[in-house]
Amino acid sequence: MRQTAKSTRQRDGRRRIDKGRTNYLWLWGASIATLLLLGLLFWLPSIRGWSARIVGIQTYANLAREHRPGPIQYPTTPPAGGAHNPTWQNCGVYDQPIADEQAVHSLEHGAVWVAYQPELPIAEIEQLRTLVQETGFALLAPYTDLPAPIVATAWGVQLRVEEMGDLRLRQFIAEYSQGPQTPELGAPCTGGSGAPLVR
Repeated sequence: MRQTAKSTRQRDGRRRIDKGRTNYLWLWGASIATLLLLGLLFWLPSIRGWSARIVGIQTYANLAREHRPGPIQYPTTPPAGGAHNPTWQNCGVYDQPIADEQAVHSLEHGAVWVAYQPELPIAEIEQLRTLVQETGFALLAPYTDLPAPIVATAWGVQLRVEEMGDLRLRQFIAEYSQGPQTPELGAPCTGGSGAPLVR
């Protein structure tokens, strides 16, 4: 009888240990799955092809691509494509407005043009400068009479935002800098016109 009671206690003890191990493994598994899911949700917006998640994008189709010297009138501010100057604007950060006609040529090469109202707070302008420098294939310049505080433009697409902290801005740049909309993918954004403060 003593042997049976001892065996029963040992079996019960093993069951508790096994149950504890099972609960521990389930807890670890759920924790890892949660971390993976959170990582995926953070990572997805930064990859190309995720533009369906960028709300508020305006698109423009059937844009002319010929080269024309002199001033050109565009239907949008800033322009999102169309006829443009034969010389492109060098990518980088500018503290003065740049010519629409040359910026549009850079868009054709795959650049993203981030324009901002001149009265934007200095702290936001500095953040925009950092963002454009990280991107490498982008233009940053003030723009008078802009329809929003910040407007990001690539060939045929445009996004207006109210502040630098809008996450859509970073998504837009990641998606469209040398993105699938680029008519002349692989063309340079240096060797053209303009001397940016920083490339």
